[in-house]
Amino acid sequence: MALVLQILEIIAPVFMLAFVGWTWVRTGHRYEIEFVTRLVMNISAPCLVFTSLVKVEIDPTAFRDVALAAVSAYALAGALITSICSIAGLSYRTYLAPLTFGNTGNMGLPLALYAFGELGLAYAVVIFAVTALLSFTLGVWVVTGRSSPMEAFRQPLFYAAIVGSAIGLLNVPVPKVAINTMSLAGQMMIPMMLITLGVSISRLNVSHVWRATVLSVLKAGICAIAGFGAAHVFGLTDASRGALVLQLLTPVAVTSYLLAERYNADAEAVSGLVVVSTMMTLAVVPAVLTVLL
Repeated sequence: MALVLQILEIIAPVFMLAFVGWTWVRTGHRYEIEFVTRLVMNISAPCLVFTSLVKVEIDPTAFRDVALAAVSAYALAGALITSICSIAGLSYRTYLAPLTFGNTGNMGLPLALYAFGELGLAYAVVIFAVTALLSFTLGVWVVTGRSSPMEAFRQPLFYAAIVGSAIGLLNVPVPKVAINTMSLAGQMMIPMMLITLGVSISRLNVSHVWRATVLSVLKAGICAIAGFGAAHVFGLTDASRGALVLQLLTPVAVTSYLLAERYNADAEAVSGLVVVSTMMTLAVVPAVLTVLL
């Protein structure tokens, strides 16, 4: 009973805030997703990444291992999903990136925070940064057929991760006023992005439900194998292992739908994946937490 209550305390806040966003739109209120997303990704998210890496003491070896484990897990998941797309005759442009990269910002960060505390959040931030880097390069390349490594260098998240990591590892003192200011700005990321997730889901059309369900189950299974496998190979334990597995298991991100819409992939199919995989998280995450906790 205690474990059930602990799991409920972890997942309930995430879905309750997403429900707030869903209800907000369903009751006829306006919500400017583009404005909120730009505000979060250009100001709040970099501040959260920076302060999380600076404030929490992480052994340099553990920091390195988490980043390498994340890259390895994504490589394995991507290879397996590529094989499935090839066998099933599914479009790589439509399905490869969404099924490989999850919603590590909106969903993964709060889950890691509530499950493993500030240390878990710091590890999750490292994985979030790795995901962002891969998404802005390989992910965009898969969907569009063209991309540039320079795209990642245009993102404030990239510099926040690099500078925050360096300062945290070298123990460089940061003025208290700077930390307090960036901490305050970073605190709005998680609630705002969860509400935005609910808003986005309320506006999506669910199509190809059967296919979306099958692929969501396959994504969860493949990403679980990749997450636990990479954690074992790199010797991750406790919070670092938990953060990696939770981040890998996050559902298809709304940004995958936006990319599909923008670059003429099958946006309707991706929207179905977003909704179905997000709902499936209600079952997947509690099951995995029973192993991780």
